[in-house]
Amino acid sequence: MLWIILGIITSYLLGSIPTAYIAGRLLKNIDIRKFGSGNVGATNALRILGKKAGICVLLFDALKGALAVTFLSDFVLMQVPVLSNDILRIILGISCIFGHNWTVFLRFKGGKGVATTFGVLIGLSFKIPGLGAVLSLVFLSWLAVFLVTRLVSLASMLCCAAMPAFMVLFKQSVPLIIFSLLIAIFIAYRHRSNLIRIFQGKEPRLYFKK
Repeated sequence: MLWIILGIITSYLLGSIPTAYIAGRLLKNIDIRKFGSGNVGATNALRILGKKAGICVLLFDALKGALAVTFLSDFVLMQVPVLSNDILRIILGISCIFGHNWTVFLRFKGGKGVATTFGVLIGLSFKIPGLGAVLSLVFLSWLAVFLVTRLVSLASMLCCAAMPAFMVLFKQSVPLIIFSLLIAIFIAYRHRSNLIRIFQGKEPRLYFKK
């Protein structure tokens, strides 16, 4: 039990690394929470700090989730070999997502968890057979909605809402289906202010300059 607790704490701290905040301080010496949407995530970093910085923040936030369910989970499983592999990876993945959203380094205020959630799914796809197909459909769903609407928030919510159906379609385990349902609810909850702006027609769209 001690190793599991240490794994959860380590995963939370890994997720808590405020990538967008650090990038804002290093690149422009600003507190990114005071600009744009105020969100400590990749989309706001892209709008405030530029395309290259936004992509770097996105990749690092995803990397946090991937590391939590691969290398960190593997290390804990070496210490506790009787524990279910999938369940431990899911627990550490959720802990990492929570760290990103409620980082201890910024008084428990962080991002919305989309990039880190994708990272968790990428990491899990290396460990769980058949999950790569689910991940591909989730990403394609996100891309399709984004290209049509140019709304990152709507694309994120809809692709996560579709994820449980994809899990069932590809006959994933019950823990993974439950995980996907929790993620869908969690992402929708974190984007509740975006939902209001979408219904009001005030949600900013994202375009890339050539």
